[in-house]
Amino acid sequence: MKETASTIHQYLTFRLAQEQYAINVGSIKEVLGVPKVTRIPKMPDFMCGIINLRGTVVPVIDLCKKFGIGEVTHTPDTGIIVTEIRPSADSEELLIIGIYSDVVQKVITIEPESIEPPPKIGIAIDTAFIQGMGHVDNEFIIILNINKILSGSELLELQAEVAQGQ
Repeated sequence: MKETASTIHQYLTFRLAQEQYAINVGSIKEVLGVPKVTRIPKMPDFMCGIINLRGTVVPVIDLCKKFGIGEVTHTPDTGIIVTEIRPSADSEELLIIGIYSDVVQKVITIEPESIEPPPKIGIAIDTAFIQGMGHVDNEFIIILNINKILSGSELLELQAEVAQGQ
C-alpha cells in the first residue's frame, strides 16, 4: 500500500514571521537554498516569481504575504520548500510550487492524537488551509493543508504562468 499524506505522520517544520509551521512530508519534494528567482510581471503580490529546477519551471510564493503577516526576510537561513499540490481532490495532476521560509527546521513526528482542529475564531476567516494545530513540547505548530493554501483561481493563474514560462 502506497503511503499518502493522510497516513504519514511526519512533518517538516519551518518558521514564518516568528511562528512555527509544518507541512506533511508526503507533500514535499525537496528543500533548496534560494536560487535566482525570475519575477513575472502582473503576478499577485504573494507570487514572487519562478525558478528553474533542473529544467522544470517552479513558481515560488511567499506565505507571509499570502497570510498578510509581512514578507519573508532573505537571510542565509532562508529556504524554499518545493511542494506538490493537488489542485482538486479528484485531480491526478500535481502542481509543483516553491514556498519561501524564514528557516527550515527539521522533520518531526506528530501523532494524530496530538493534533487539534483548526481554531474556530467566530468571524468570517477562512481557515481551510490549516489542517490542525500540532501540540509538541508545550508549543503549537500550525500544520498547513498544502492543497488548500491557494484558491482555485490562484491555482489556475499559477498553472497559466508555469505554462507560459516553459
